[in-house]
Parts: sequence; C-alpha cells; structure tokens
Amino acid sequence: MAVKPIVIHPAEVLETKTKAVDCFDKKLTKLLDDMYDTMLELDGVGLAAPQIGISKRVAVVDTGEESGRIDLVNPEILEVKGSQTDIEGCLSFPALYGTVERPNYVKVKAFDKKGKPFTIEAEGFLARALLHEIDHLDGVLFISKIIQYYTEKELAEMEG
Repeated sequence: MAVKPIVIHPAEVLETKTKAVDCFDKKLTKLLDDMYDTMLELDGVGLAAPQIGISKRVAVVDTGEESGRIDLVNPEILEVKGSQTDIEGCLSFPALYGTVERPNYVKVKAFDKKGKPFTIEAEGFLARALLHEIDHLDGVLFISKIIQYYTEKELAEMEG
C-alpha cells in the first residue's frame, strides 16, 4: 500500500475520458488499494484514477456510511432521479469549494476488483460521491457544475 501524489488542476489527465479496464489482476487490486489509502490519508470520500495520473476507468468511494468501501471498475450510470444541491470539494482542487446540483438517486453498474459485476443504488451523499467520481472518469470536473464558489474561511464560518 502506498499513498500517491494527487494530480492538481490544471492537468490534461483530469479532463480526458478514461479507458476501460480489461485486465482484472494483482496490479488492479494494488491500484485500488493505493487509491483507497491515498483517499483516506487526504480525508477524502472518493478518488478516481485520473487524480493520481492514471487514465483508467477506476474509482474508490467511502463516505463513512454503512456501505463502506466501494471499488468501482468500469462504472456505468443506469438511472438517476431527483435533485439535491450541496457543497462539494475535490482533492484535485485544494481549497476550492462550491455548490453543485446533482441527482439525489443513482443506480450504477460496475465491476469489483475481481471482475465480478454488481449494481449499487444510492441516495443523498453517497449518490453525490459516486456521481462526482464517475464524472472524473468521463473527464468532467466539478468546477463545470458549480453554482456558487466558497472559500475555506466562508465554509468554516457557515459551520460556525
């Protein structure tokens, strides 16, 4: 396990659609484990492979809810419903936060690290985290969806 350096915007890899994984091997397992360790070390709730400079359709999410760690390999959004608006940040955009509107419900089909397909349905914060990471895999950055920007100081004042 190793903590990897985060790619900071601007970087071409962050705005490029990733390539699908076609080999489910020990290297993929190591990549997912390293991504998970990196995400935890930096206090994130999700991390996509482009954020560590790898253009593969791989992400990890763990919002600290009962779902625990979710490894997403070649995820595909099957369905979205509803709407929610909340403040998001991104490890590739240090100290930048903004209000983003996203669907409140998402149904995602993906593969685990062994190549076994699964489907996950999520609402609220977990749906937001899944959608944010899948956007990364499509080269879509949250800054393209921000309605209003916030500084760290403004966030601290809001949390009071």
